[in-house]
Amino acid sequence: MTALDDLPIRDDLRGQRPYGAPQALVPVALNVNENTHPIPEAVAHDIVASLASAVLTVNRYPDREFTELREALAGYLGHGVTPGQIWAGNGSNEVLQHILQAFGGPGRSLLGFTPTYSMYPLLAAGVGTRWIPATRDAEFELSPETAARQVAEADPDLVFLCSPNNPTGTPLSLETITAVYEASRGMVIVDEAYAEFAPDDEASALTLLEGRPRLIVSRTMSKAFAFAGVRLGYLAADPAVVDALRLVRLPYHLSALTQAAATAALRHADEMLAMVDDIRTQRDRLVVELGRLGYDPKRSGSNFVLFGGVADPHAAFEALFARGILIRDVGIPNHLRVTAGTEAETTAFLEALAAISPA
Repeated sequence: MTALDDLPIRDDLRGQRPYGAPQALVPVALNVNENTHPIPEAVAHDIVASLASAVLTVNRYPDREFTELREALAGYLGHGVTPGQIWAGNGSNEVLQHILQAFGGPGRSLLGFTPTYSMYPLLAAGVGTRWIPATRDAEFELSPETAARQVAEADPDLVFLCSPNNPTGTPLSLETITAVYEASRGMVIVDEAYAEFAPDDEASALTLLEGRPRLIVSRTMSKAFAFAGVRLGYLAADPAVVDALRLVRLPYHLSALTQAAATAALRHADEMLAMVDDIRTQRDRLVVELGRLGYDPKRSGSNFVLFGGVADPHAAFEALFARGILIRDVGIPNHLRVTAGTEAETTAFLEALAAISPA
């Protein structure tokens, strides 16, 4: 049988491993930061009706400019964002890939503050962009001074800022984003995949877009909207950035079915997001209860909690898995990460963890 190394693969891809989280059929899966709440039934019926209508026209290519969807996304975001500032793709990963295809490439570099989303260096490698791992402050925080200094020293072509950060959950201040933008000559991308889980009074990087043509704010419908299976990510930026992304996208890259489903879901944004408060409650409950069990939970503005104080993360992961609980070992020594699920799922996790924790 032919092995991967037997093929004439690009030299810079040799030895790399693809992105992947463990997948298994278990009673409680809290490992990939999905929204574990089901879509409201009435909303689901409207989405199905929209899909049925779209199916009648799938003999034709979809709207290449996804006009109706862009209008719906702009309306949802607010902050004066116009449809001309919106771009979308098959999940936020494709949107980030488009950005790297347009602004990265051989001879260019991408800086991110580690630990952060593990797809960033993989996306960079896919288009031949050099990955620069910068560091964070204690407790995974990122101050304006720390961030701006490293950006100025490295002088990257792109900077990815994850806000809140995955896998640590750490919120990111607008002051840090502004400092990075001012220190950079290239594109600054703020990945707000978990923005809806932040406190209501916490401002989005969308408020910084005006007058900053190199700033991009990326979002997704996978998390708060419980739409992970639909694959719809999007961004807001200067219209010139959207023009640049048109140069690298594949023809008709968003199917008619994806556009119909996402547009229908956005019509019900309030209902779709009604579960966010419940998820925040379970996230905060995790922080409190993990502390009571003797662990070290980190502050989180997302729908998951990273917790330290785990003597043997692999053993703890396996012990939980044996009890039907799947969480995530993200590779940070003595830490594990758990998604905030429903009340019942959170209870099941906490009870299982208490059972395997040292007395």
